[in-house]
Amino acid sequence: MAKGISVPEYRSFLAEMRGRIDAARSQALRAVNHELVFLYWDIGKGILEKQRKLGWGDGVVERLSRDLSKHYPGTFGFSSRNLWDMRRFFEAWASPPILRQAVAELQKPSRKEIITGKRPGKNPANTRVSKPIEILRQAVAEIPWSHHLLLLNKLDDVHQRIWYMRACAHFGWSRNVLLNQILADAYGRSHNRTNNFAKALPAAFAQQAQEAIKSSYNLDFLGVAKVMDERELEERLVERVRDFILELGYGFCFVGQQHKLTLGRKDYRVDLLFYHRFLRTLVAIDLKLNEFEPEHAGKMDFYLNVLDAKERAPDDNASIGIILCAEKDEMVVEFSLHRKQNAIGVASYQLFSDLPKELRGKLPSAKELKDVLARALASENPVKATSSKTKKR
Repeated sequence: MAKGISVPEYRSFLAEMRGRIDAARSQALRAVNHELVFLYWDIGKGILEKQRKLGWGDGVVERLSRDLSKHYPGTFGFSSRNLWDMRRFFEAWASPPILRQAVAELQKPSRKEIITGKRPGKNPANTRVSKPIEILRQAVAEIPWSHHLLLLNKLDDVHQRIWYMRACAHFGWSRNVLLNQILADAYGRSHNRTNNFAKALPAAFAQQAQEAIKSSYNLDFLGVAKVMDERELEERLVERVRDFILELGYGFCFVGQQHKLTLGRKDYRVDLLFYHRFLRTLVAIDLKLNEFEPEHAGKMDFYLNVLDAKERAPDDNASIGIILCAEKDEMVVEFSLHRKQNAIGVASYQLFSDLPKELRGKLPSAKELKDVLARALASENPVKATSSKTKKR
């Protein structure tokens, strides 16, 4: 270390400089991505408009690809396939009925804005964007081109595409994460809710809670393939609490496992307790391996009464309960929560996704696959197979 330089101060200075460099690089990458998506949008728009107005055929795409590639040697983005994707990209978003739906959807508050209660303020850049097509053009530039191709290839519904697009922009999902979220039907699970929030909470807070808490949670990350008791499932969740919080969603902070509530001479335990930063409320989770039963709601109602009386801070909102169970009957849930004053949601979880119905019974079992592999190996090397049999004898 150079003379006169304090080691702790230098380390702090180095960390500060590295943070600034990383932030600048990240900002530069975002700027490059914005311009790339804008470029592809404009190219796709140009191709489509020329074909419609001047009657140009499909051959213009091949010719444009050759000329652009010749003019920009070493550039791989102008293949005919990519140009067709650009045209498809613009057409998928900018056709009149889809454009109207998309802009209407984009003008609704996002998940983050609903949870935090904040809408972005006006700035000079935003005030210039007034036409619907420009609103959409700005929005699609928030995520990388590879993500757009995935959305176009996997989803036809504009509401779903916008939901995943906003989630990517907010959570920073990689392309692989986006693919898995689509395969796990994150959109469908986020829009299927069973709770009494509308009755038990003030209107504005109920909407925030509704957006913050899902009705179905995918616990594939636990690697669970066998039956286990509730405590073992709970232990597995706590071991992987980071993954579980990510599955819960934005704003959850872990408080404790088997959180003790004392009332009179008896102690009670909440399986998992979280605090939601933006809802400013305690969230109690009760794990059930069986189907939802009415008494589960009564038990959670009791826990919430005690939490509100003994642990809620003066500025906190009323506590919320989630009953996480293997299955639920919507009608049973509705009647169980009908007269409950506390906010309770009933959510199901998936450990491993089931096979589609049309494939059940049509795929070989693990044992059958093992037997087929063994026979194949034996047929490829009969000498070795025969010698092994001889040894066994």
